[in-house]
Amino acid sequence: MNIIVCVKQVPDPQMPMASFKIDPATNKLVPTPGIPPVINGYDEQAVEAALRLKEANGGKITALSLGKELVSDVIKKPLSMGADELILLQDDAFEDGDDYVTAHALAAAIKKIGEYDLIICGRQASDFDSGVVGAGIGEILGLPVITIARDIKMTNGVIRVERVVPDGYEVVEASPPVVVTVSNELGQPRYPTLRGIMAAGRKQPTVWSAQDLGLDTTVSRMKLLKLYQPDKISQCEFIEGGSPAEAGVNLALKLREAKII
Repeated sequence: MNIIVCVKQVPDPQMPMASFKIDPATNKLVPTPGIPPVINGYDEQAVEAALRLKEANGGKITALSLGKELVSDVIKKPLSMGADELILLQDDAFEDGDDYVTAHALAAAIKKIGEYDLIICGRQASDFDSGVVGAGIGEILGLPVITIARDIKMTNGVIRVERVVPDGYEVVEASPPVVVTVSNELGQPRYPTLRGIMAAGRKQPTVWSAQDLGLDTTVSRMKLLKLYQPDKISQCEFIEGGSPAEAGVNLALKLREAKII
């Protein structure tokens, strides 16, 4: 079973909010010194889903990522977890691209890889939370897409997915190849072992450019006009009274005046 897992390096969502800064001139996040990026959480769960399938059915896992300023120890995490190969798409043509550019480039890389039964993506990335790249890959490649999976199995040559819905889950089946996006209901991804980390350190990723993929030009379909942190203005008023009971009455009157109660 050949599985391709798409992963993305993102700013650490657990960073202190005071450290979160945006450069308004470039509409980009300012890297925070001392806080390294991480693999998107949903994508780690996608790797975990692939590893479970490999343990049950055998095969090969190829991790695929797009980006320019990738941190080696971070982007190699799928290898340290147990993936077999890592392919990086790095080119100025991909910089500042929108979801269409990302999906288009990933789809071209998947075509170049050639043999695959299953493509797994995280349901969304923690930086922009758009959640459309997985579906975009399926649309470009002409493949069925199953979203928000909590479990994936291969049974008698059929991909069987438990898909999360508001009041539980539904079971969906599709013949490979198919694209599946994974949700956090899948469960916690495994920790890399020391042996896995050492093996990942010895592996060198394959790097492809836009030219390697046959992409002469890649044009964004969305233009980011402004990225900014909203100004937060808060006001505090102390409600007083001659006694706790009087203060309570004054508070109730004030809340009624504000039409809160």
